[in-house]
Amino acid sequence: MAEEKQNVEVEETAAATEVKTEQPKQDPQEFLDNFDWDKYKEGIERVDDNKLQEFEALVEENFVDTADEEVVEGTVVHMTDREAIIDINAKSEGVISLNEFRYNPDLKVGDKVEVLIDIREDKTGQLVLSHRKARTIKAWDRVNAAHDKEEIVQGFVKCRTKGGMIVDVFGIEAFLPGSQIDVKPIRDYDQYVGKNMEFKVVKINHEFKNVVVSHKALIEADIEEQKKEIIGQLEKGQVLEGVVKNITSYGVFIDLGGVDGLIHITDLSWSRINHPNEVVELDQKLNVVILDFDDNKSRIQLGLKQLEKHPWDALGDEIKVGDKVKGKVVVIADYGAFIEVAEGVEGLIHVSEMSWSTHLRSAQDFVNVGDEVEAVVLTLDRDDRKMSLGIKQLTPDPWTDITAKYPVGSKHKGIVRNFTNFGVFVELEEGIDGLIYISDLSWTKKIKHPSEFVAVGDTLEVEVLELDVDGRKLSLGHKQTTENPWDKYSEDFAEGTVHTASISEIVDKGATIDFNEDIVGFVPARHLEKEDGKKLVKGEEAEFKIIEFNKDFKRVVASHTAIFREQEDRNVKAAKKRAASTDEAAPTLGDANAQLQALKDKMEADSKKK
Repeated sequence: MAEEKQNVEVEETAAATEVKTEQPKQDPQEFLDNFDWDKYKEGIERVDDNKLQEFEALVEENFVDTADEEVVEGTVVHMTDREAIIDINAKSEGVISLNEFRYNPDLKVGDKVEVLIDIREDKTGQLVLSHRKARTIKAWDRVNAAHDKEEIVQGFVKCRTKGGMIVDVFGIEAFLPGSQIDVKPIRDYDQYVGKNMEFKVVKINHEFKNVVVSHKALIEADIEEQKKEIIGQLEKGQVLEGVVKNITSYGVFIDLGGVDGLIHITDLSWSRINHPNEVVELDQKLNVVILDFDDNKSRIQLGLKQLEKHPWDALGDEIKVGDKVKGKVVVIADYGAFIEVAEGVEGLIHVSEMSWSTHLRSAQDFVNVGDEVEAVVLTLDRDDRKMSLGIKQLTPDPWTDITAKYPVGSKHKGIVRNFTNFGVFVELEEGIDGLIYISDLSWTKKIKHPSEFVAVGDTLEVEVLELDVDGRKLSLGHKQTTENPWDKYSEDFAEGTVHTASISEIVDKGATIDFNEDIVGFVPARHLEKEDGKKLVKGEEAEFKIIEFNKDFKRVVASHTAIFREQEDRNVKAAKKRAASTDEAAPTLGDANAQLQALKDKMEADSKKK
């Protein structure tokens, strides 16, 4: 720039000299009139342009444009206990509170920081800067760029929240759903708090300024490759190492390294278990064998117990039919109970082998789950791995001396155990049951169902009616233990006897009358007629004559009409007898005819009434 100035001065001097030499005595006004002002101005403008360009370069190098709401980079030039002084090459330096640098406790003089020019000059002429706002603006730019380019970002897990975690990404609080933390279910979120992790921005809501990140998305691609490799190598019978991923009531899901398989509860242990957590626990590493899989190998069936020798193969030869064994009741069904005599070795005690009684009951009446029982081996099939056991064989068979204990005609007491439509089962002792037919319950009562007469658990006195040793059957009777009242009633209510009673009910074809608590008589409709021609009604009391009595069928038929009909017959016979025996007062033939005609008219009148 100095050289340019010197050149200009030289040119001006030369021009002046030339003018002076050529026109030394020229008038000044003439000189001014003839001076080349355009050439002079051109030199001056060339000097100003050069200086202006040099000035602009210096300004651009050393100063910034302090426009409002603009993010620039500044340098920390001084720090106090509360503030940091930031130089952005402006007219003045800005002051920012250290609270905005809490995330960076190692901030020091000389560090470069991004700041936002909030206000160029406040009322005091001070430049107002904000690092927090600058971080927010830059963070959103970075987050948007990471989302668009699917880049991996670093984040700090700040805390746990409902359904996931809060992550600091570039100064923005992003949400990490619990399902996006890992490919396997996470049970303890707290283990991730305070950790720096890599994430992928999966969703941005610009309207609500929400950001969703995922750590699971980063490892899914790698897992997918591992999954394809593992699936391609799967073979039945192959043994792999896996981790218990989830436990359900029906089985256990195993993570084989990106591929999940299921161990059904029946394939966990040779022994019976109620829930898989009795055998495995979450996050446990174990070896499993591949039992089967579908065509796409997406559903893999695994086994754990198959890695161990079957307990039946290890069962010693010392156990044989007829031996006594001890075991624990593991399962109870309606038909019997399963007893575990050794780990993984079970035998069935059928309900018929629990008691000598032929009247079968539920297995729960004899044993409960968890009971320790002793039993006798009845059958043993090692090839089919089946064993049947019996409990009743531990006690003598009560039917061996049944004839001496319960001879026909002997009387005993028993407990009502069950009903049927045709009778009652009574237990005389454990293993000895007998049946009382409904007709043998009472001499007099007409019973439609045994429950009308007795209840389960009642004690009844019985008499042995029949005994079938081979068929193990006892026929019992209850009414036989008391005197048959019909033997006496056959005399008291013999045909022709007369009794006074009231009509109980009007039924089809007649009516019923209660002679006593045992005997209910039937009166046919034609035998309800009274002497005046009317019929008896319900509740009306009258005399009745027994016209039929059947002890075997407990049938009693009575008649009221027969009472006065017999009286009429007796009156006619008496009149005839008196006429024949009295000679002195013997009536004339005309008198006799008149009497007979009167009697005939009366009988015809009675007949018409009927």
